[in-house]
Amino acid sequence: MTTVLNLEPITILTRENFFQLCQANPDLELERSANGELIIVTPVGGESGNQEANLIIKVGVWNEQTQLGLVFSSQTVFSLPGGGDRSPDVAWVELQRWQGLSQEERQGFPPICPDFLIELRSRTDKLKPLQNKMLEYLASGLRLGWLINAKDQQVEIYRLDQEMEVLRMPVVLSGEDILPGFSLEVS
Repeated sequence: MTTVLNLEPITILTRENFFQLCQANPDLELERSANGELIIVTPVGGESGNQEANLIIKVGVWNEQTQLGLVFSSQTVFSLPGGGDRSPDVAWVELQRWQGLSQEERQGFPPICPDFLIELRSRTDKLKPLQNKMLEYLASGLRLGWLINAKDQQVEIYRLDQEMEVLRMPVVLSGEDILPGFSLEVS
């Protein structure tokens, strides 16, 4: 579940202000929408946390074998080119794109959109905000994204310059040409 705070009556939450706010409150999981809203992300329960960890492991094992990029956890905030500062549950960035960032950019909130990501809908998450978040990623250059929605037994697949595709679970998802050779069984 997320809570959105509109800070407009008192301040404009710029990217720089957001970074400072996160540094001053390291125990909070925060995001910033493209239009400057502060989003407080509620911690997940055991089942969602376990599902997220398993997905990170699976993408990580594939990446360890291929050495094609870097894998990131949900604690990583990406400063998206579209204006938001977001934290996907699982993210992967192609190695060449990552190496194009300066050391300073890598140490802060990387100013890059992941090439691939996964968002998990937890039991308490509303679907529409997650779908909007996926569209925000697409507008920022996401190449392939999966919104796994166990509550409705479906997976939404987001691809750059294509219509969103909905598949019923169980399903085997392909990393396509973004994560060559990667597949994930979702049940």
